[in-house]
Amino acid sequence: MHLEYHVVGRDFQAAGGAAAKIKRTLRQIGIDAETARRVGIVAYEAEMNIVIHAYRGTVGIDILPERVNIYADDEGPGISDIALAMQVGYSTAPEDIREMGFGAGLGLPNMKRYSDELEVESQVGSGTSIRAVINLPTKEGS
Repeated sequence: MHLEYHVVGRDFQAAGGAAAKIKRTLRQIGIDAETARRVGIVAYEAEMNIVIHAYRGTVGIDILPERVNIYADDEGPGISDIALAMQVGYSTAPEDIREMGFGAGLGLPNMKRYSDELEVESQVGSGTSIRAVINLPTKEGS
């Protein structure tokens, strides 16, 4: 199954909606609550990074028998130092975003924490692509 949602930069009214739909769909098709929660967190952080930092982008998932692949691609300023951006608390969010309670520098670290695999590729002046994998629990006795 494939789900994809378009995300608009600075659209805080819709922010988090794609991640909520993804999590809800996973639960409806029988994915366990903990895995759905982890996917929801990674998708939410990716979505919020687009809303905060980019002009536009997409967030989506591919559900496979053994894993959920999460992806986010944006058109934005890109990340000049990915290693620095992976540090808890590091943020390039402008002050007006921080005043709204966003941009605390937890997005990429949370994506790493809740995924089994995470790849971040970025080109300054062009945008960022994120690929995450969350493995589905194996069924006992299968």
